[in-house]
Amino acid sequence: MDPSLILTRLASQIRVRRLNRGLTQAELASLAGLTRQKVIAVEKGSPSVGMFAYANVLAALDGELEVIPAAMPTLDEIHGLFD
Repeated sequence: MDPSLILTRLASQIRVRRLNRGLTQAELASLAGLTRQKVIAVEKGSPSVGMFAYANVLAALDGELEVIPAAMPTLDEIHGLFD
């Protein structure tokens, strides 16, 4: 599986969880001990963001990573790879 697709999926799940918790990016940044710009980069799935930042955001959202078998990408995800 393409690593950029994994980051895209993670970023999307983080954003949805933040919104479901009713948090702004600035509020999440404060909870995670990061800047708002770093949270924006996390939510974009930026490969330049270190794993520690992703872990801080997940911890602030009371979430964690779980390694599961890769699922086939959806048509929307495949289309997004070519943008």
